[in-house]
Amino acid sequence: MFRVFLGLNALLFSWLIAAVQAQTSDSRIEELYAQAKAAQSHGDFASAIASYESILKIAPKLGPAYNNLGSIYFSQRDFQKAIAILTRGLTIDPTMVSASALLGIALYQTGEYSQARTRLETVLRSNPKDNAAQLYLAKTLLKLNDGDAAAANLKQLAARDTHNQEVWYLLAHTYMKLSEESLAKMNSIDPNSVWAHELSGEVMESMNNYDGAIVELKKAVEIAPRRAGVHYKLGDAYWTQSQWDAAAEQFQAELAVDPANCAARWKIGNIGLQKNGDAKASLSDIDAALAQCPSLTDARVDRSRALMKLNRNEEAAGDLVKAIAANPSDAGNHFLLAKAYRAMGKTREAQSEMQIFSRLEEAARAATAERAREVIKNKEVH
Repeated sequence: MFRVFLGLNALLFSWLIAAVQAQTSDSRIEELYAQAKAAQSHGDFASAIASYESILKIAPKLGPAYNNLGSIYFSQRDFQKAIAILTRGLTIDPTMVSASALLGIALYQTGEYSQARTRLETVLRSNPKDNAAQLYLAKTLLKLNDGDAAAANLKQLAARDTHNQEVWYLLAHTYMKLSEESLAKMNSIDPNSVWAHELSGEVMESMNNYDGAIVELKKAVEIAPRRAGVHYKLGDAYWTQSQWDAAAEQFQAELAVDPANCAARWKIGNIGLQKNGDAKASLSDIDAALAQCPSLTDARVDRSRALMKLNRNEEAAGDLVKAIAANPSDAGNHFLLAKAYRAMGKTREAQSEMQIFSRLEEAARAATAERAREVIKNKEVH
């Protein structure tokens, strides 16, 4: 982050010279500026600071010099001095956006969150695409417990900087915090409401605590057995744990309340395939689900599995082609399509799909190995 602002600082060098020439004919200023620049390039920040301080004694109204001096203090994490210098510089020249952004971040670093918010919001009004200022505004808003505003800023950042993991981490953290706050508010109103138990179950499920999720979702079902969605969510928790009978019971209960729940209908068919391989009965449920929700890709894959069990391989291949069009990176679908093609006697097409399957599997293994190396590396560092 510091490198970003030091890079912005370089843009002010030409402005500094122009300002010097406009305000004074003292050649000593240009000499001091050259010394400061050289000292910075060699990491001699004490000398650079001394040179800029000398410049300001000669030309106390030279705004860019305050910016450059403030950025050095900032890079050295001497935030109090940075705040003092940058504030003086902005009093002289309020248009220095770089100095204003540095000041906002320095205020954040010293815990002056209200002041930091005001300063950073001003910066973003002048330059809405200042990623560093918007990131620290989001952090500031989190400190001020304004999660909604923080999330809005982080979503904008994520759209512009799609590979910034810190932004995605903060966005996930913000959503979790908002979820926790919502759950706490719901519990303060009525801790035994269906809404409170349902949300608590969903939070636990997101943390892979399926036993806890099942306990909470059971309570939601007991409180509101005729409410659409609660049986499905409990059934889905059972389904994730491969508790087929309990899951099927809840999906059937959901359909009794909401016959239009195509996901529940599909998962009943899926359970039939998983549990006893009854392709004919499963196909009936899956077809019913796809009639209601034609874009349910997972159901279409299960339909292809059932069709292959019934030796209807050409129909299965058609479903798999559609599933792959919706999600071309799913290696398993390419494997199934190769199997269907092989059963149809289409050797060349089967080989082509197996090659794609192998490439995707190799890429997945490489990604897993890289993540493992990173974990080991981090453990060694700490």
